This record gives sequence, C-alpha cells and structure tokens, in this order.
Amino acid sequence: MGYGLGRGSLDLDLLWRAYVRRFDLEHDFRFLKQTLGWTTSCFRHPEQADRWAWMILTTYAQLRLARPSVADQRLPWERRLPPDQPTPCRVLRGFSSLLVALGTPAKAPTPCGRSPERPKGRHSGRAKRYPALKKVS
Repeated sequence: MGYGLGRGSLDLDLLWRAYVRRFDLEHDFRFLKQTLGWTTSCFRHPEQADRWAWMILTTYAQLRLARPSVADQRLPWERRLPPDQPTPCRVLRGFSSLLVALGTPAKAPTPCGRSPERPKGRHSGRAKRYPALKKVS
C-alpha cells in the first residue's frame, strides 16, 4: 500500500493531523488577508512590502497575546466559546477597550497654529521650486 510515495505504508493518523493543520492555516491566511488587510496595499519597493508583511504578522501576534485580557464580544448568531479560546476576530472586536485601559506612551497632541519658536510677524516664505527634468533624445 505504498501508492508510489516511497517505501513503507501510509500513516493515516499523520495524514489526518496534517490535513487539520492545513485547514487551520488556511483560515489564518484568510483572516490576515481579509480582516487585517495583508494584500490590500500596493507598494513601490519590495522592502516596503516586507515591512508591511511583518507589521501584519506583529498585529496578529498581538491579537493572540491579548486573548486572555479581552472580553468575548460575540455577535448574536455566534456560539459561545470557552473563555480562554476566543477567535482572533472576536479579540479584534474587544481590542479597543483594552487600548483604553492600557493607555498610550505617546505625548499629548500639540495645538495647531503658530510655532512657539517663530518670532511674531515673521513668515517662512515660499517653498523652493525645482525645474522639471526633460529627457533629451
């Protein structure tokens, strides 16, 4: 019963576990693409796309780490899950309440208007203009 896959027999238990794991991975990729927007942005350089992919994966890791800290906010048609196993989408729904509780390390926004360093009555002037480059044939 080798089916041309090499020597030995097929381990059905291993095959089943691989199928179940692939099923989980496909749902993870669907969540990354549809909900977190992995493939929605267009970039000019490959480095930008790499940074975007790492940022999306970091966001997903934060959602996984926030699972015990966020209350389950399920929609009316969704079934109840054990408290320690909310899905990443449900964690995302409750993530804003976690951010409010944690606070932010950013400084308060500065008021718009005149800069405190600029003397009163002095203007910055016009921006420097550069001529357009033309291709010489």
